Amino acid sequence: MRKYIIIALLLAVVMAPASMDARKKKDKKLEKRGVVTEKVVSDVEQPMREIAVTNPAQQLYGEWDIVNVRKKRVYTLERAYLYLDFAGGNKVYGNNGCNTINGTFQLSGNNLKFGEFISSKESCHNITNEKTIMHALADVRQFTLETQYNAQYLNLMNSKGTVLLVLKRHNLDAMNGAWLVKEIDSENVTEKNMRVVIDAVMQTIHGDTGCNIINGIITLDPAKDMAIQFEDLHSTEHNCDSIDDETALLLALESTESCKRINQQEMALLDNKGNIVIVLQRITLR
Repeated sequence: MRKYIIIALLLAVVMAPASMDARKKKDKKLEKRGVVTEKVVSDVEQPMREIAVTNPAQQLYGEWDIVNVRKKRVYTLERAYLYLDFAGGNKVYGNNGCNTINGTFQLSGNNLKFGEFISSKESCHNITNEKTIMHALADVRQFTLETQYNAQYLNLMNSKGTVLLVLKRHNLDAMNGAWLVKEIDSENVTEKNMRVVIDAVMQTIHGDTGCNIINGIITLDPAKDMAIQFEDLHSTEHNCDSIDDETALLLALESTESCKRINQQEMALLDNKGNIVIVLQRITLR
């Protein structure tokens, strides 16, 4: 028995460097493509860090996914979220997991209070009761901001400082804007006018393939960082010489599951296996 244990240990020692070399080679290949590989430390959890509130209107503006209510994970058919609109006069709108909601809010320093909400009247059967979310929102009086793994969290609390809801900001702001389609499935795109415009806030995608106009919607998974999917894609039906590139683009968009920054000017769209299906280069529309 002791003999077999010694042999197993020797094999482990021999195989370990080979495994490490293979990983290094893979990382080098990715670095040549311009993709930065992240080092994940599985045994050390990155702690939450509080963010100082210096400009509440700027720091709270935009869309936040509701991920926890009264210490319980939110599970709803519709995506539960709030959009805080300061430009519109302290208006708030969103969805409670079933119905569209609209209202107002008051903000002073770290003090936050929501006014009465107007809601649509759909009937849903969610694991998380929408009334639980609405009652929690009614009790909100203050907030704090925190960050973990580059994601931002908004803690909504009652007057005693008890956290009622935890909201998470989707971290896809880097995807907003106009992009030139540079590569599809590792092949350079021959159509030099192929471009898309992505709006992660309104969750829409529009594009020009050089032949047809495409439109679609974006879905986000609040439980995953940098997760993005393109659905309900439609295009006009002109037949052009570049139709093959257009078909490849639509198929690649439909297979997209996430995105990753390559550098300041380029983003990669990846499929569910982490393979790069599209490389986008930022442009300025005139």
